[in-house]
This record gives sequence, structure tokens and C-alpha cells, in this order.
Amino acid sequence: MPEHAEGTAAEPTREVRDLLRRRREQIAQRWADEPLFRAVFTVSRDEAVEAGKTVVDALAQVADAARVEDPDAAGFSTVREQLARMGVARSRSGLSTAQVSSELAALRPPVENLLVADLPEDAPAEHVRDCVTTLSVLMGTLRVVVMQTALSEGQALIDRQRLQLLEVATPVIKLWDGIVAVPLIGTLDSARSQVVMETLLESIVEQQARYAILDITGVPTVDSLVAQHLMKTVAAARLMGAECIVSGIRPAIAQTMVHLGLDLGTVVTRASLADALGYVLHQLGVGIVTPGTNGAGAR
Repeated sequence: MPEHAEGTAAEPTREVRDLLRRRREQIAQRWADEPLFRAVFTVSRDEAVEAGKTVVDALAQVADAARVEDPDAAGFSTVREQLARMGVARSRSGLSTAQVSSELAALRPPVENLLVADLPEDAPAEHVRDCVTTLSVLMGTLRVVVMQTALSEGQALIDRQRLQLLEVATPVIKLWDGIVAVPLIGTLDSARSQVVMETLLESIVEQQARYAILDITGVPTVDSLVAQHLMKTVAAARLMGAECIVSGIRPAIAQTMVHLGLDLGTVVTRASLADALGYVLHQLGVGIVTPGTNGAGAR
């Protein structure tokens, strides 16, 4: 049992801090046997023990600063770094946020048992209660930190997947040497319009394209902000040395552009993707022969 000054008892936060430092190895070993701890912080038991020691050290630092209720305490930054290195388990194990929060509660009893066992037998009941309460608050704050990190990582994953879906939904097709096309289908919003611009400009450079066809036949309608994005895309393509042809403008979209007062005088438009391709091929001096005409239908 730890020695205490005669007639006095250490402050609860100091008791908890000293316990964490004194029983660091034992706590880490017990936590490593918890499936949830291994799922959240690591994959193997040996790694779980090391991760456990890191977390115990972080908790001791928080207790030393008497900030057991503060998720932003400096010590918890180490926990967040540990989670970032190992990867928050919620995405790997398929556990829900509620399940992670519930299962993390299992980490407190092993530490609480060691704390009660280490306190002097003659320690006042009130002091024991205060120490246990302090430990409970500290472990509860740890749960908050883990959950915050899990939610943050989950949102970051969603954002990455959303961007990937936007890119997949915005294919750039090489139709001919020097000709690329972007057939758009579905609803356009500002985020997707930005992806369209970036993807098209990158393809113009990669393909050394002289013409780019922006086909919006499959787009039912656009708002004013998206319409402006489309016009900016046309202007940006021109700055990259490519002529941008917009095809498949629906009546509703045409009305939106007119109401906005957008200058379409310099924008080449065609009724369909086929018309736009025919226009570009003509500009390149490529003849088109209609099958069955033996060349008579060339134009």
C-alpha cells in the first residue's frame, strides 16, 4: 500500500495520478484483454499493451493538471494522436458510435478496483468516494475524447468518399484526338460543379485537347450559382487554350441563364452531344461519311 502523510490524505486527483503511474503496467495489461480496447486502439495484444501505457500516461498527465473534466486538456492530445496512428476502430470493426461509447465503459472497473485496493484501509469513506468519483469523471472524459475523434474520423471518411463519388460521377471521355467530353447526368450543385471544372481542366492539359464538350442533356435543372459555375468553366477552358462547347441545354436551364443575364454570345452551344461532336470534327477538317453512300454523304 502507498504511504500517506500521517493524519492526511492526498487530494483525489493526486491519488488517481499516483495510481496511474504506479499501476501503469497492470492497467495496460488488463485493458489489452478488453476486445473493444484492442479494436479501437490497435490490432494485436502487444500493441494494445503499448497503446494502453500511452493512454495511462496521458490520463496521469490530465490528473496531474487537475483537468479531469476537460476533453481539451493537453494530455488528451496524446490519446488523439494514438487514435490517429492506429486508426479509430469504429470504421474498421463496424461498431456504431453508441456501441463504442458503451463498450469503453468497461475500461473503468479494472482501474477502479486497483484504486480502491491501493487506498489505506483506514481511509475515510468520503475520501474513497471522492477518489472513485474523480476516476469516473476522468474515464468519462476519455470516452468523450474517443467519441469525438471517432466522429471526426467518420466525417472525414464520408467527405473523402463523397469526393470520390463526385469524381466517378464526372467522367471525362476522350472522343477523338484533341477532343474530350464531359457527359453530366443528375443534379448539379456547387460542389459537383467545382469538381466538373477541375476535372475538365486537368483533362484538357493531360489530353492536350483543343475542344471540350460539356454535355448537360442529363441535367434536369440548375440554380443560378451552378449556371454561373458552368460559364466560369467555359471561360477557364478557353484560358487553357481549348474551346468549350455546351450541348443539351434544356429549356428550363436556358431560361435560367437568360434571366441571370449571362453573356452567351461567345459560347458555342449545340442541341445534342452528337451535334457538338459533328461541329468539332468539322472544325478539325475531319470528313464524316454516312454509311451506304459510298462517300457521297461526306461533309
